[in-house]
Amino acid sequence: MGDGNPYGSHDGLRFELLGPLRALRNGSEIPLGPPKQRAVLAVLLLQDGRPISYDGLVEAVWGGAPPAHVRNLVQKYVSGLRRALGDGVELAWTGSGYRLTGADVDDLRERRRLVSAALTARDSGELRRAGELVAHAEELWRGEFAEGLQAPYLAAERLRWAEKRLTVLEARLAGEIELGRSFEYVHELVRLVAAHPLRERLAELLMLALYRTGRPTDALVAYEGVRQRLVEAVGADPGPALRSLHARILRQDPEPLDPLATVSAG
Repeated sequence: MGDGNPYGSHDGLRFELLGPLRALRNGSEIPLGPPKQRAVLAVLLLQDGRPISYDGLVEAVWGGAPPAHVRNLVQKYVSGLRRALGDGVELAWTGSGYRLTGADVDDLRERRRLVSAALTARDSGELRRAGELVAHAEELWRGEFAEGLQAPYLAAERLRWAEKRLTVLEARLAGEIELGRSFEYVHELVRLVAAHPLRERLAELLMLALYRTGRPTDALVAYEGVRQRLVEAVGADPGPALRSLHARILRQDPEPLDPLATVSAG
């Protein structure tokens, strides 16, 4: 779901990082060369038009132990990217570093716009609309962030974006529960809790969904499961939100916690 131009915002060029790195010109994929050259491009794209020093680029792509001939490699990959991207994109040395201009990470920009619109809709009480916008944001993902590219900077960004993606997913599921769709999402929440066994927000949403579908005993079992996992893993009990929901379920509170109360899309 783009901004009116499916090919991106610069001379028909589109760049994507929500999955394997892709560069497209008028819908046709551009060959970007070997993996390290692609990693250089991904790092440059993520600078949003700011220059990155030579040392910073080497550290981002190779880490603290680059190969002895790394300067030649940087020059080779920069030249290769200039040839691959052609007109409309400028990759220049500014004196303070390499700077890529005329290029946006289009799917990241679209995701930010959709999530921002979803938050506005949610805050206005338009939960159904918010859910639709978040679903569109999720559709932009084609895999892990910068999937397959090995570089320390990109590995850190991959972890950061995995967290962002999961937080937005939690927000969507909270909205669906608030709309009365607990039964439809119990199985998805069971799967997510299994995949992220120490993530308290997911356990909270699963407990709430089970409680609202008439399964308070299963909700209490889910709480005990996450409590035991947390004790074994980090030696701590669940946090206040999870403990509060547990207490309300024990009291058979007819109005347990609002699932939207602790949501933030990040």
